[in-house]
Amino acid sequence: MMTLADVFRGVLREKGVESVGTLSKRFRNSKNRLQDMAVEIVHGKGAIFRIPEKTAVAWDLSGKRVEGSYYAYAPLCMMDKFEPVLTPEELRSRLPSWPYFIIDLQLWDGHTQKEKGKLCFQVNQSYGLLKDYFTGSELAVTWAGEEFRKTFNGPLDRLTVYEGPTAEFLREKKIEEVVLLDPWAEEVLSEKDFDVRAFIIGGIVDMGGEKKLTPKIGEELESAGIRVRRRKIVLRGDVIGVPDRINRILGILLKMMVEGKGMEEAVYEMQEPLHARWRLRKELPKKAIRYRVDGKTYRVVEKELFDYYSSWLKIRWEDFVKVLRELDLIALERKRVHHLNKISNARIINGKLYRVLLLKKAAMLCYNC
Repeated sequence: MMTLADVFRGVLREKGVESVGTLSKRFRNSKNRLQDMAVEIVHGKGAIFRIPEKTAVAWDLSGKRVEGSYYAYAPLCMMDKFEPVLTPEELRSRLPSWPYFIIDLQLWDGHTQKEKGKLCFQVNQSYGLLKDYFTGSELAVTWAGEEFRKTFNGPLDRLTVYEGPTAEFLREKKIEEVVLLDPWAEEVLSEKDFDVRAFIIGGIVDMGGEKKLTPKIGEELESAGIRVRRRKIVLRGDVIGVPDRINRILGILLKMMVEGKGMEEAVYEMQEPLHARWRLRKELPKKAIRYRVDGKTYRVVEKELFDYYSSWLKIRWEDFVKVLRELDLIALERKRVHHLNKISNARIINGKLYRVLLLKKAAMLCYNC
């Protein structure tokens, strides 16, 4: 899928422009200068002009620094001074029909003030993510009442803010089918689902109590005659470990759609150690070996498991140790575990497998480093 920078680059090339600069220090520290310039042009803040003398700073269309350019981004107030090469109207006319990414706020009133603040923060972060790929206005916030508008500190004029229900918004945009990102869905999101014109992410932060909003959204949309594809994002077959923040879910979706990354890679890149520890708490007990020494049970895992799990979970060594302690597990080097297995006997106790060691052979059993 093309980004705004791709469109911008293509239009400039058609006009014979191979580099572009700026008449100020703006954009010099941008990570994606062409994208940032294009966003400002689309929102009517500036244009690309031909100027009589080369700029001091310029970049080619791949973003590399070059020695000046006769083409530069400048505010629209320069329209009478320089010859416009690319105006906001022309760039807008060349934009493809990107899908909407909808945050549904119908449970806004069920949140505490602190949760509302966090929700607004995640909406603002979501706008920032979309602005890195498209224009930012593809982010639609439905059920956006007066309190949300007052609480939100981001650029409301650059979002698509809709006060009514999601179904009404979709009908106005003539969208008949959507993808609903729902962790309780049966089917997993795939590239076959990227052909819809709208993706819906439940607008919720769950700090106090269980608020299963997303299934309810799907039911309401279907009752309004809109086809809904319920899809979930998973990490190796499980939703545990997948970030639950609105902006991070959106980031996973964008990395898959625009950058063409696989789901596991996209989840890893958007994951935080907090989310990784959720999954690690579930995974490590599966690898534990029970040792019985003088009537006491020790659960042991191989220390080398850190290398395995850190390859697909964003964990640090301190996260690994933290989870070991929480679960009361002992980590030993693999060679020591193999030695313990040699000097122990397998027994079934209360339906579970244990390896029983005689007390005099148990001296090598040690605790976590």
